[in-house]
Amino acid sequence: MRRVPVPLVLLCGSLLLVASCGWSRADDGGEGRVPGAPAGVTAAAGSATSVHVMWNAAPETSGVRTYEVYRGTTEVAEVPGSQHMVDVTRLRPSTMYAFTVRARDTAGRLGPPSRAVRARTPAAAVDRSAPARPPTTDGRVVSSRAVQLTWGASRDDRRVVSYDVWQGGVKIHSVGGNQTATVVTGLRPGSRYVFTVRARDAADNLSPAGPPVRLTTPGSDDGRNTAPTGFTAATHRSGGACYIDLAWDPPRTDGVITEYLIQLDGTAATSLVWGGTPPRGRARHSFYAGTAAGEEHRVRLRARLPDGTWGGWSAERKVTTGG
Repeated sequence: MRRVPVPLVLLCGSLLLVASCGWSRADDGGEGRVPGAPAGVTAAAGSATSVHVMWNAAPETSGVRTYEVYRGTTEVAEVPGSQHMVDVTRLRPSTMYAFTVRARDTAGRLGPPSRAVRARTPAAAVDRSAPARPPTTDGRVVSSRAVQLTWGASRDDRRVVSYDVWQGGVKIHSVGGNQTATVVTGLRPGSRYVFTVRARDAADNLSPAGPPVRLTTPGSDDGRNTAPTGFTAATHRSGGACYIDLAWDPPRTDGVITEYLIQLDGTAATSLVWGGTPPRGRARHSFYAGTAAGEEHRVRLRARLPDGTWGGWSAERKVTTGG
């Protein structure tokens, strides 16, 4: 997100990471046909033991349910069809790796692998000094769902391996240490964003955040499409305590949702955060609601979206604790 001039080849490289029009299809999506190979696959070392892999988002009509990421012939990650990037971790330093991505549709059919992309992890080092924070950050709005960010290069006593882009306290993007510009997609129209950039070295030391840049995407978004759907609430009693049982369908987003805020009787009650990959399909959660039976409560929840903002609230449900 910067207005500072950047080399054309660098900007084009950034655009290739996110262009949705480059999705490769083996066919027209007819019945019985497998998904096409993902296009625009890139890989960049994030540290001495991790590589960030990205690919173009598939059209919503492609029917992709999940993506499988392979290191050589070994599957190392599986992510929802709404996600198009992943950090592959637990790698060896100073090692060249080849990655491919395959799409699986809702019928379980696995498409062909993408072209292989390679990335070398840097050498491991005993390094307790974090990089300096990026000195400048700038940005501009590209569309109602995308912005371009640019920043000043960070200094490190060894080498900056990658840059992480944050929004609202959430890491939403990562690029190689030789890049000082990128395009961030999957944003919401009519939304305010505060972006910062942090540098990372081979030892996984993370710099302080660079100066924030504030941008507002054009258009309007009432949040309805970002709210959890099919929301239900019930109660049960166990060991003298009452619990509220929730179930919902996560909103469809360009990425994976790992955090929800649950509101009880108009105030924040608890946060639900999945440490790893959230369960597929319908989500469920139960939380403590006291010991008294016969109490009526109002409950609803919303998701922290992959762009770092909070989505719309679900429908509100009323429950009465059991005896």
